[in-house]
Amino acid sequence: MKTKLHIFKVVANHLSFTKASEQLFLSQPAVSKTIRNLEETYKITLFLRKRNSIELTSEGKAFLIYVNKILEIYAAMKHQFLHQNKTFPNIINFGVSTTVANYIIPKVIAKFRTQFPKIKFEITSGNSDDVEDLILNQKLNFGIIEGKNTNRKLQFKEFIKDEIVLVTNVKNNAFKKDVISLKELQEIPIILREMGSGTKEIIFEYLNKHQIKKLNTVVTLNSTEAIKNYLFNSDNYAFMSIHAISEELINNKLKIIDVKDLNIERWFYFVSRTGYQSNLMDYFEKYTLNIYNF
Repeated sequence: MKTKLHIFKVVANHLSFTKASEQLFLSQPAVSKTIRNLEETYKITLFLRKRNSIELTSEGKAFLIYVNKILEIYAAMKHQFLHQNKTFPNIINFGVSTTVANYIIPKVIAKFRTQFPKIKFEITSGNSDDVEDLILNQKLNFGIIEGKNTNRKLQFKEFIKDEIVLVTNVKNNAFKKDVISLKELQEIPIILREMGSGTKEIIFEYLNKHQIKKLNTVVTLNSTEAIKNYLFNSDNYAFMSIHAISEELINNKLKIIDVKDLNIERWFYFVSRTGYQSNLMDYFEKYTLNIYNF
């Protein structure tokens, strides 16, 4: 519930689903769905939807007062129980998958070192399979990865939800209204990540549910940044994490192509060996979750 209240507050502050989605690193449909869920839960209308804008209803304004009070209580709890003086090792090392390494964990570490400036970090990044292998071989104790939580030798805990969207160069106008069918998806030139990529794995898991076994893959690259740079110079397409393209969407370099009847969502997970216990790991997980207000 805290997550939904936070999303509502951001929308109320901006009075814009678009700006709220950019700040929250969520898709606009996901933000709109959250607001609808709140309205259905409390049997009220929170916003008046106009042609090019929204505004809070009287009930929405009253709801915002309660939301602010609730989130203030959460913040007070965080300060009281999470931000106490802690003793940590001089160096904290863990593993992260590529998307997390590039677009999520830097923010967490920067804030952590503001509070604990003497702590140093050694971060090992790679695709999800690589990080899992390092943890299983006890070269790392824990990490944050994308993909599926299927290995019984590892324990997984949900971190944040991600959405994988189809994107292309903003100048690509091949499809009216930027919408394509599942049949058209199989025909367009696609850029994919390498084998072992958590993103690639989850994409084909969803495609298989629609009896799609193969895409028209024209290039395979081993990093999200490489794919983005390719798209800047072509009219090809790629599936990418919404977290990875927020700046490009804001700066009008890439755009999302909606695929009818296809909605790809996944979780980023905290991962460690099954049975592994660590006060440091527990604290870092709680700290990271609070950074993202989840």
